[in-house]
Amino acid sequence: MEKESIHLESDQLLLRTVTLSDCSPRYLQWLNDPMVNRYLETRFQEQSLASIREFVQAMYQNPYQFLLAIVEKGSSRHIGNIKLGPVNPFHRHADVSYFIGERDCWGKGYATAAIRRVCAFGFSDVGLHRIQAGVYERNLGSIRALEKAGFTREGQMRLQLESDEGWQNHVFFGLLKEEFSR
Repeated sequence: MEKESIHLESDQLLLRTVTLSDCSPRYLQWLNDPMVNRYLETRFQEQSLASIREFVQAMYQNPYQFLLAIVEKGSSRHIGNIKLGPVNPFHRHADVSYFIGERDCWGKGYATAAIRRVCAFGFSDVGLHRIQAGVYERNLGSIRALEKAGFTREGQMRLQLESDEGWQNHVFFGLLKEEFSR
């Protein structure tokens, strides 16, 4: 799999490869915001501009990970990220994970639009057969975004994830290529 800069468009968004210039104080603020990071695994480690840069560089160098900035088309504002990967090249599946860091962009359908667009890329350009996601059971916004994007709830691991709200089920969703194209 060859890696190059990616630019994907939807009606309201541009998804493009995250660059080192995106590693800004604003990005760092998202990762340290308890409302933004409450369902992100990054909350367990202190984040810094250096750690963000290391992560972005590692994602860019890994041919099986695609880290994309979610950018509002009208304002050109970087509002969050979506990641496709790791890609399993043998079984042709990958995880999708995402967050909208700008709270004023919550509830506008941006996560759903980004998921749909990255799935189209995964199925058509990467050659995936399946894309999957795991979420905290109380992350209702993320669950709605996955369902609106066509994902099916496939199961859960009971009380697998600990949060400030207590133990939660880890809920799994999947989308197959033939389901997406319908």
